[in-house]
Amino acid sequence: MKKEVKFSLVFRDMWQSAGKYVPRVDQLMKVAPAIIEMGCFARVETNGGGFEQVNLLFGENPNNAVRQWTKPFHEAGIQTHMLDRALNGLRMSPVPADVRKLFYKVKKAQGTDITRTFCGLNDIRNIAPSIEYSKAAGMISQCALSITHSPIHTVEYYVNMAKQLIELGADEICIKDMAGIGRPVSLGKIVAGIKAIKDIPVQYHSHAGPGFSMASILEVCEAGCDYVDVGMEPLSWGTGHADVITVQAMLKDAGFQVPEINMEAYMKVRSLVQEFMDDFLGLYISPKNRLMNSLLIGPGLPGGMMGSLMADLETNLESINKYKAKRNMKFMTQDELLIKLFNEVAYVWPRVGYPPLVTPFSQYVKNLALMNVMQMEKGKERWGMIADDIWDMLLGKAGLLPGELAPEIKEKAEKEGRKFFTGNPQDNYPDALDKFRVLMKEKGWEMGQDDEELFEYAMHPAQYEAYKSGKAKQDFLEDVEKRRMEKKAGTAPTEPQTLTVDVNGTAYRVTVAYGDAQIETTPAAAVPVGEGKDVTSPLEGKFFLTKTAQETPLKVGDKVNEGDVICYVEAMKTYNAIRAEFGGTITAICATPGDAVSEDDVLIKIG
Repeated sequence: MKKEVKFSLVFRDMWQSAGKYVPRVDQLMKVAPAIIEMGCFARVETNGGGFEQVNLLFGENPNNAVRQWTKPFHEAGIQTHMLDRALNGLRMSPVPADVRKLFYKVKKAQGTDITRTFCGLNDIRNIAPSIEYSKAAGMISQCALSITHSPIHTVEYYVNMAKQLIELGADEICIKDMAGIGRPVSLGKIVAGIKAIKDIPVQYHSHAGPGFSMASILEVCEAGCDYVDVGMEPLSWGTGHADVITVQAMLKDAGFQVPEINMEAYMKVRSLVQEFMDDFLGLYISPKNRLMNSLLIGPGLPGGMMGSLMADLETNLESINKYKAKRNMKFMTQDELLIKLFNEVAYVWPRVGYPPLVTPFSQYVKNLALMNVMQMEKGKERWGMIADDIWDMLLGKAGLLPGELAPEIKEKAEKEGRKFFTGNPQDNYPDALDKFRVLMKEKGWEMGQDDEELFEYAMHPAQYEAYKSGKAKQDFLEDVEKRRMEKKAGTAPTEPQTLTVDVNGTAYRVTVAYGDAQIETTPAAAVPVGEGKDVTSPLEGKFFLTKTAQETPLKVGDKVNEGDVICYVEAMKTYNAIRAEFGGTITAICATPGDAVSEDDVLIKIG
């Protein structure tokens, strides 16, 4: 009999590999006892970046959600683990050091045992502080190798990276094959190389999409892997994970010691997951994400991103087809857009230095590729829209890129006066907790048990404010109702345009959908009318005046210069800076922070 292999249910990732959201806390508490009853899991993934932002969107307190969700597993002796993005903490952008330190204290107090820390660039400098902070907080530090397939990312590259992490004090190593494109034999060699350095626990995480995962699981287990991440129906396979039943049967046949599965409980969990999908979560799950697709081998996009990608493509496709409709051009299909995107990712990826395609850099590369496709479909040049967060990656502010930037990117950076950075990325982001303490005191908000509310505000400022105001929940419920109505009517999802129309000096908000328009009977509030040139949105998304609490929002009467950042449009998880194309005075702010805006909507007027 071979060694024992244990299973971890990546429940959070199951959902976010399929769609945009995870269950509400009441649903999580309903399913937890049945997961425990299955009797086959040594570990369960309970929270992480996307999980906590989704709670805020639901209008739920993520701190309460984590405490409630981890409690039953602790009582059953099952370890809980979460995803940690190193320099980026639980979000898409870098986090100050003092916020990162607080992060681990809060999560340990809330009941999370293991933090799985990864850097999307595999930059050891970004991971090292997380090892220190997590161990100081009493957590198990599991450090991840972000797996991809390129001329740079060899077996030797990853074994050497693991060696450095072990020397820094990592308790465990995770083979994070986030796109499922790691080649099975090479993955086995990586695990064997790690075990030769030190007999440290190794956990394998993979997605099923490209089709390698079952062979990879067998190879890494033969090489000494201790834990395997698994999913279960109806959210296994596709862009998700191999199903625990299949993995268990395969490893049992290969002679490994594996736990038995309580099939009655399995069917109970399966039924509950379907119930949650039928409630509202299925409205955000593309049927295409239930399919495996070998085309994913080429672009290497991770399964965890494909869930939201297919939902985002609806809006992007609509934007392209609106442009084509105005010019009597043939409409594009979603399949055509997807193939163009995959091809553009393959073009972009080596030119931006081969960053491993994992959050946030998978989104950055995908967003770059998608913006290139959209711009070129509209007759514009490639590289026309690069968000500031993406520039930070390109310039070295997020860490060292594995490969070289293409000359065309370097030329664009020089033309725009952007400077490359070679120092420690953390140095770019000064401590911020004191500022958030002041803000919370001014607003009359409690710091929370173990300072968890302070942490949440500092980690997700814009989302936390939207949650506290009730706007996040209102917007979410409206979106759910809209999707339900569309599904009931049998129509394809559409994204109405919200415009500001000036009629004889009075501003009205107009919502325009295909074939109809609705005009409010009262003048729109919070839309000051002014004279001047329009600054319009170059893409669809959500309007914000600032992206961090450190920024001061512009107001009517402020003077701006050409090239100044005046607002942001958040789309596809990145904040796109909107710059003034001319100098002058702000005469009108034509949207409220958090509002959905369409391409060509007027955002600000400058006189």
